[in-house]
Amino acid sequence: MSMTTPNLFQLHGKSLNISYSSSGLDGKPHFSYQDVHKSLQFTGDEIRTLETEIGLLVTVNLQVTIDSGSTTFSLLLPNVNLDDQVQQGAGMSAPITTEGITTIHRFSLIPALNRGQTELYSVVQLTGTAQFVLF
Repeated sequence: MSMTTPNLFQLHGKSLNISYSSSGLDGKPHFSYQDVHKSLQFTGDEIRTLETEIGLLVTVNLQVTIDSGSTTFSLLLPNVNLDDQVQQGAGMSAPITTEGITTIHRFSLIPALNRGQTELYSVVQLTGTAQFVLF
């Protein structure tokens, strides 16, 4: 039995909906972020990925300011192996549970105010599916 790596992740948790595809019709990655206050779409270079020993970290900028810092959202994607059943007509998907991390990056133009902890984290558990789809 061969295994396939998912290319589409659809996740939700605590008023948050996330969709990430590693490649779309245009050949670029796509990331959708929706919470109770905003709905944001990202594509291509707006999405940063980093392979780690605990999974793929996918990060986007939610807010950027030049004088007071920024806010990012990072999605931790575990390794997932899907049964290769495309030829039999069965859709390939698996349920997953993971974490989403919102980070507030504090920054001040006044150097004396940049002391102490400069990143504040908020973690939310996400559940959903990892799928392989043909784009």
